[in-house]
Amino acid sequence: MESSTVEKLSDLSIGSDDWAASAPNLRKNLQILSPEQIELAKMLLCEGQSHLFSHWPEPGVDDRSKLSFFEQVSRLNASYPGGLVSYIKNARSLLADSKAGKNPFDGFTPSVPSGEVLTFGDDNFMMLEEEGIREAQNAAFVLVAGGLGERLGYKGIKLALPSEITTGTCFLQHYVESILALQEASCKLSPGKCDAQIPLVIMTSDDTHAPTLQLLESHSYFGMKTDQVKLLKQEKVACLADNDARLALDPNDKYKIQTKPHGHGDVHALLHSSGVLNQWKNSGVKWVLFFQDTNGLLFKAIPASLGVSSIKGYHVNSLSVPRKAKEAIGGITKLTHADGRTMVINVEYNQLDPLLRATGHADGDVNCETGYSPFPGNINQLILELGQYIEELNKTKGAIAEFVNPKYKDSTKTSFKSSTRLECMMQDYPKTLPSSARVGFTVMDAWLAYAPVKNNPEDAAKVPKGNPYHSATSGEMAIYRANSLILRKAGVQIADPVVDVFNGQEVEVWPRIMWKPKWALIFSDVRKKVLTGCSVSQRSTMVISGQNVFLDGLSLDGTIVINAISGAEVKLTGSVQNKGWILKHIDYKDSSFPEEMRIRGFIIDKVEQLVMNYTEPGKFCIGS
Repeated sequence: MESSTVEKLSDLSIGSDDWAASAPNLRKNLQILSPEQIELAKMLLCEGQSHLFSHWPEPGVDDRSKLSFFEQVSRLNASYPGGLVSYIKNARSLLADSKAGKNPFDGFTPSVPSGEVLTFGDDNFMMLEEEGIREAQNAAFVLVAGGLGERLGYKGIKLALPSEITTGTCFLQHYVESILALQEASCKLSPGKCDAQIPLVIMTSDDTHAPTLQLLESHSYFGMKTDQVKLLKQEKVACLADNDARLALDPNDKYKIQTKPHGHGDVHALLHSSGVLNQWKNSGVKWVLFFQDTNGLLFKAIPASLGVSSIKGYHVNSLSVPRKAKEAIGGITKLTHADGRTMVINVEYNQLDPLLRATGHADGDVNCETGYSPFPGNINQLILELGQYIEELNKTKGAIAEFVNPKYKDSTKTSFKSSTRLECMMQDYPKTLPSSARVGFTVMDAWLAYAPVKNNPEDAAKVPKGNPYHSATSGEMAIYRANSLILRKAGVQIADPVVDVFNGQEVEVWPRIMWKPKWALIFSDVRKKVLTGCSVSQRSTMVISGQNVFLDGLSLDGTIVINAISGAEVKLTGSVQNKGWILKHIDYKDSSFPEEMRIRGFIIDKVEQLVMNYTEPGKFCIGS
C-alpha cells in the first residue's frame, strides 16, 4: 500500500474509534482505495450509507467495479451544489415533510401578481415588439433539451423532430434561424457598426448530448458560428430507497448507485458553475431567455415579451397565456406569507385550487369576467435580468428549491413502491429572491405563443374535448393557424379553416402558410411586406424563404414556394392557381411511414406547385 494511503488511514482512525466499523466489508478493501476515495467512503458512512458496501467481497474480487463505484460517487458529489451530504440532508427533510403531509404553501395567501396582458397587433404590442428587437442584441438564449421524444412516440431527440412537415424544418433549426434573424434585425437598429452575436446555450443530458451535437455538426450549426453555441450536460441524481434517504443501488449493477433525472431546474447550477454568465456579463449581455424544446410558436412571442422586460425593468418575466380555471397548467401567483415574505411563482394547478379554498376563496380556482382564471398560465419560458441573476446565483450556487414525490406502498408511508429522487424545476428560481426583486409576467394569446408538442397520439386522443392536445398534430396545425391569423390581421383575405380528424384528434386546418424568421420577425415586418388585395384559399400552401418578398394583389389557390437571396426583391401579384399539396390521412400504427409522420396522422402529397428560386440580386415580379 502507498505510504500516503497508510498515513490517510491512520489520520482517519483515532484510537479504537474506527470510522469504518459500520461497514466491515468496506474496511477490508480500504487498501485498494485512493486517499480521495477514502474521504468519499467516510462521507457516505457518516451519512448512514453503510448498506452500499454490505455485499462487497474480499480485495482482489471485482476491484475494478469497486473503483468504478467511487468514480460515480465522485461525479454525483461534484455535480450537486453542496455535494452528496447536502443532497442526502435535503432528501431527509423533504421525505419527512412528505410523510407528514406538510403543505409547502402553509402560511401563504395567494393573490394575482402584477404583469402585462398584451393584445396582438395593437399599438402597444407593436411598440413593445420594436423595443424587444432593439434589446435582442443584449440577450442570450438558454434551451432546455434534456429529454427524448419517447412520450411522443418518437425515438430521436425532440429537437430533431420537424416542427411542421410543409418545410420539414426541425425545432432546433427553427430556433437557431429565429435567433440569427433577431441578431440581424437588432443590429440594423444600432447606430454605427454592430457585430453582436447572440449566444445560445443548450442544456443536454446523457440521453441527448451526443445526438444534439451530431445534429448541429451535420447541419453546420444551421448557420450559427460554432463558438456561438455551447452545450452544457446535466448529470442525474442519486435515487432514494426509503424515508431515511438511503441511496438505492442499481438493480442491474450492485456496484452502481441508481440515478434518475433531477429536472430542468439544474440549468441554473450548470450556468453558474460553467462560468458562462460572467462571460456574458463582460460582453454586454443584459437578458437571459430560457425556453423549452418543442414550442414552435415561442419566437412569435419573444420580441414583445423582451420589450416588456426592458420597459418595466423586470428581474424576472414569466411568459404566460390565459388559462381556464382548473386547466392542467400551473398559474403564476403572488404568495404572501404571514411573516411578510412575498414571492411570485408558478403554482401547479392541482395545488392552486386547494390553496385558494384554504385562504378564504370559497369557490377556489374560478374564471373571472374575462372567461379565464385571473392567474395566468405558466408556459415555462422565462426572461431574467442578468445582473440580478448572477447576484442571486452567487448566493445559492444555482440550487433551486426541490420537491420529492415518492410513490408509497400503503397509507403508512413507510416504504416506496420504487425508488424516488429529488427534483427541481427551472421556473422555481424566483422562490429565493428578495421581496425587492421585480417579478412580473407577460400574457399573450395562446394561439400566438404556445403550442407544445409532448403527447403521443393515443394520449392526445383521450384529452377531453375542448382542451389542448399538445401533440405533433396540434402543434403543427397551431403554426399554420398563427401564420394565417397574423396575415389576416395584416389585411390578407384568409379563408376560414375546415375541421378534420387526424389520429383521433379534431383540429382546425388552416392554409399551410410558412415563412422563414428573416422574412418577418414582428407584426410591423408583416405589414410592410403585405400590400393590397391579397387572398389565400383554405387548400393553399405558401412558403416564403427570403427577406424581401412582398405580397401585392396576390390571389393564391394552390401551392407557391419562393426561395430568394437577400439581394433579390420579389413581388408576388396576380393569380396563382394549381392542384397544390394535399394532406393525406395515415394511421399512427402504420409502420410503413416514418415516426415523425405517423405521430401527426398525415403526410403531404405534393401534387402540383409553383416553385421560384432567385439566386441573383435584382427586382422580380411573379404574376400578371
